[in-house]
Amino acid sequence: MQDQFSRETADVLAVLREDPGSGRRSIWLKWMSVGLVVILTLAAVRYWLFVPAEVATGFKTVPVSRQDLRVSITATGKLAPVNQVDVGSELSGKIISVKVDFNDQVQTDQVLARLDTAELDASVVQYRAALQLARARVDQAQATLTESNIKYQRRSDLVAQQLAPVEDLDTSTAALARANADLAAAAAQVEQGLAVLDAATSKLSKAVIRAPISGIVLSRNVEPGQTVAAAFNTPILFSLAEDLRRMTLHVDVDEADVGSLKQGQSAMFTVDAYPGRNFDAIVTQVRYAPRTVEGVVTYETLLDVTNDDLSLRPGMTATAEIQTALVEDALVVPNSALRFVPPDEAADDRSGGSVLSMLMPRHRSVSRSTLAAGNEVDVWVLDAGEPRAVKVDTGLTDGRYTVIDAAGIEAGTLVITGLQGAS
Repeated sequence: MQDQFSRETADVLAVLREDPGSGRRSIWLKWMSVGLVVILTLAAVRYWLFVPAEVATGFKTVPVSRQDLRVSITATGKLAPVNQVDVGSELSGKIISVKVDFNDQVQTDQVLARLDTAELDASVVQYRAALQLARARVDQAQATLTESNIKYQRRSDLVAQQLAPVEDLDTSTAALARANADLAAAAAQVEQGLAVLDAATSKLSKAVIRAPISGIVLSRNVEPGQTVAAAFNTPILFSLAEDLRRMTLHVDVDEADVGSLKQGQSAMFTVDAYPGRNFDAIVTQVRYAPRTVEGVVTYETLLDVTNDDLSLRPGMTATAEIQTALVEDALVVPNSALRFVPPDEAADDRSGGSVLSMLMPRHRSVSRSTLAAGNEVDVWVLDAGEPRAVKVDTGLTDGRYTVIDAAGIEAGTLVITGLQGAS
């Protein structure tokens, strides 16, 4: 390269020393010569500064191996109980007692807390008395109806015997109708009293906060003497988890990886509380609803977790690796072997016989799409001490190794991954 640059520079200087004469052609030749010198100088500087002079003493090789290749994706999320219930109060009032504390085991319908019921007790007594009054009015109306019916029968007999005027029969008929109406009204008041009393009784029963499920108390947000205000929303007093021996891991999976997820796939995850310990999990659900955070689209995925020793706790941050594919006894090579290009090939790509190729050299790279199953790439092997390209079909990759399929390559074949002694 340096000799070529010297020769070209000498030729340019020779042209500059010639006397082309006066006129436009002379000026044009001078400017063209100056421009050519500038281009050649930039090319030489680019080559000397940015292209390292590699002196290789040999090749780094790795034998092709057969092994099980597992493809997995990584996602983070938080642990949560399978069933968590928030217990609140529909009533407003003062808490007079709290029966449970954090981490207590509770059973269904067990009392958790009690509200002050003095006002509610008085309301129940009042509505019960009103119901008794309504029932007494029913008895009174029934007696009036009986009396009116007897009078009606007497007036009817007298009118039939022409011993009383017809107007008396009309009066008795109207009185009988009024007695029937009064009885119906009294019966309706009894029904109304029953409804009001039931509502008051139900309200009184809600003053006792009971556990809706059997489980453990995760949180307690109330103390005795505290006033609960349930005017606009239901205040949460307790949070209960049904069974912490089984938990759910909620992770967010990137949209690029969600296509490979399926129900039933196995996974492992770790938490900061237990470094070096792996926990097993199973994918139970991949939800369709997207989540977009700062332009990143993810999909919530649920993993079933067994927690028999209760070492895991709700809210722990977990990093999970979900196994999406497994190729058993596969022929694999390290990805560095797929990226290797011999120095001669790289030099040919850089030079290209033009200044533009010197300024913009090409480099071989292997992207995620290149390593997709079914693509064909070159793998270099040593043949009598010289590198030789072999076409291989790539399969699945785990980011470090890639499954290959090629004639002439088998387990133990040395593939080139780099140069030794380069400086």
